[in-house]
Amino acid sequence: MAQVENISMMQRLLQSGELSVIVIVILILTMLIIPLPTWMLDILLTINICTGFAVLLLTMNVKKSLEFSVFPSLLLVTTLFRLALNVSSTRLILLHAEAGAVIDAFGKVVAGRNTVVGFVMFIILTIIQFMVITKGSERVAEVAARFTLDAMPGKQMSIDADLNAGLINEAEARARRREIEREADFYGAMDGASKFVKGDAIAGILITFINIIGGFVIGATQKGFTIKESLVTYSLLTVGDGLVSQVPALLLSTATGILVTRAASEENLGTDLTRQLIAYPKIFYFVAAMIGFFGLIRGMPKFSFLTIAAIVALFAYYLSNAQAAFPEEIIAEEESLADEAQKGPENVSSLLQIDPMELEIGYRLIPLVDPNQGGDLFERVTMIRRQTALELGMVLPPIRIRDNMQLAPTSYVIKIKGVEIANGEILPNYYLAMDPGIVTEPVEGIPTTEPAFGLPALWITEAQRDQAEIAGYTVVDPPSVLATHLTEIIKSHAYELLGRQEVQSLINNIKDEYSVVVNELIPNLMTIGEVQKVLVNLLKEGIPIRNLVTILESLADHAPLTKDLEYLTENVRQALSRQITKMVQADDGIIRVITVDPNLEQMLLKIQKEAKESGGFSMDPKLIQNIYDQLGELIKEVTASGYQPVILCSPAIRLTFRRLTERLASRIMVLSYNEIIPEAEVHSVGVVSVNQ
Repeated sequence: MAQVENISMMQRLLQSGELSVIVIVILILTMLIIPLPTWMLDILLTINICTGFAVLLLTMNVKKSLEFSVFPSLLLVTTLFRLALNVSSTRLILLHAEAGAVIDAFGKVVAGRNTVVGFVMFIILTIIQFMVITKGSERVAEVAARFTLDAMPGKQMSIDADLNAGLINEAEARARRREIEREADFYGAMDGASKFVKGDAIAGILITFINIIGGFVIGATQKGFTIKESLVTYSLLTVGDGLVSQVPALLLSTATGILVTRAASEENLGTDLTRQLIAYPKIFYFVAAMIGFFGLIRGMPKFSFLTIAAIVALFAYYLSNAQAAFPEEIIAEEESLADEAQKGPENVSSLLQIDPMELEIGYRLIPLVDPNQGGDLFERVTMIRRQTALELGMVLPPIRIRDNMQLAPTSYVIKIKGVEIANGEILPNYYLAMDPGIVTEPVEGIPTTEPAFGLPALWITEAQRDQAEIAGYTVVDPPSVLATHLTEIIKSHAYELLGRQEVQSLINNIKDEYSVVVNELIPNLMTIGEVQKVLVNLLKEGIPIRNLVTILESLADHAPLTKDLEYLTENVRQALSRQITKMVQADDGIIRVITVDPNLEQMLLKIQKEAKESGGFSMDPKLIQNIYDQLGELIKEVTASGYQPVILCSPAIRLTFRRLTERLASRIMVLSYNEIIPEAEVHSVGVVSVNQ
């Protein structure tokens, strides 16, 4: 019950922070106009000193500057509060030749009733604050703001790289980006806030001289003091006032320097100020002890100091109890020691890891990646991974994007498991123009080859873009060129990226809903490795594995009969006939195929049988060349007509014919009759035969 009450009290305290800060600011502004009694001025001066100690100790205990991101605003409020106290004390000094017990004590006790000593102490404190701490803090804040802003693009790229590599999720990426923005805002604000401290020091010096001169004139002309009495009275009061003001000002200047040598908030000032000030209750015990010690010094006003000390101690006790029940709302999580362990020289295991897929770019292509320079390649890679999951049915491993100074400035390299698979060159400020066969008027440009499909193309300037599009060219921007190339590489090499671990993840994804088929097949009939090889066979020929349930059911049906993975793959393909049919149908619903002559099929069957008996595949090179020549001509004709070429043959030789022709046309689908649904309309556009 007590724990619930403490939580409730903490929540009420946080909620009341906004209103409290508004009231405090209004009262500070009121102090500039309305005279204060001496007893209230004593209380407020004591609070001012207490605030200085609290802020200083808080800055010494925060681990990161963002834990005290409200500091610039707090510095402005405390500076305004101190100046308001200066105005109030000046009013009392000039009107009544007194300013309360606190100022009197600082003038007599701290300065030893010696005006010269008091002035010297005041000047020394002012010099320390103005020339040393404030000047240094201002410079550090300026440099920190500049370097923080300069480092933002690199930090953003690092976050985007981790996101695309799968090391963090989108929520973590947003949080990190927001932290970078807050850090930049914080140091920018600190650069400006340091000017408050500098101006406050100058104002303190001017107010001191005004008090002395104005007090001397008023005392000698209006109060009836002698010249000596007027000089002594107003000098001691002015010195006391200056010392009372400079002590907390010095504390806050020191706090400023600490914070910027070691950003903006997401909530309003009241909530953030309350939350962050009460994050370390133990600090307030030390503050209470210090203020209480001041109250015990002979000559100090005991009521003001001991009262504030008691209030601060009770407040610290209240906060400690509340925080024990509500720690997650107050205390930031401690940094893990594992990070330091990773930095040790013994840890070299990370050097042995190879990324499944990498994209290395030259330095001139960095703007394509950097969001701060308009680059959206990270977003495109994220979309490619999603599209791969939808089209192929596999979760693409993280793609690591990094710059490589050893590459040509405009070049890029695509690697799979550390081995270069493809490369290309992109001119960042140009557009790629390709002729789809309908160009009416040629344009001038830099000749090149489109990297994804090897088509002739031109690099043109942005000024030529409209002209090229009107002439019939297909014009794409550099990021699209790179993204298209990357997509095609993924599609053609997806089978290399599908390992046992990825297959296990796919199976785990459906196991809850389809536990019967999974438990029947694995591990009783097939291992994960055998299932992986079947899926690799499908991906290698461009068959998506998204319909994993049908694939597993087909394997469960035929695995008891044979362990031949190629035979099992062929049966899975037949189970996916509707999906395969949909893939090869044209927009008009017709499948245009290149068929295989029955005589050639019989010849291939005979060769296939002999290969099984002898353990080796042997075929007349002239016959192979003859098949290649015919097939090449037919593929050109079908492609020129705008249709997808498909080879159709009997199930018995499909795999053999695929292996025979994959070097010539690796992207051409070779299907068997059993992989086309009966109701599909099939048109033959040519026949591959044996020319005698």
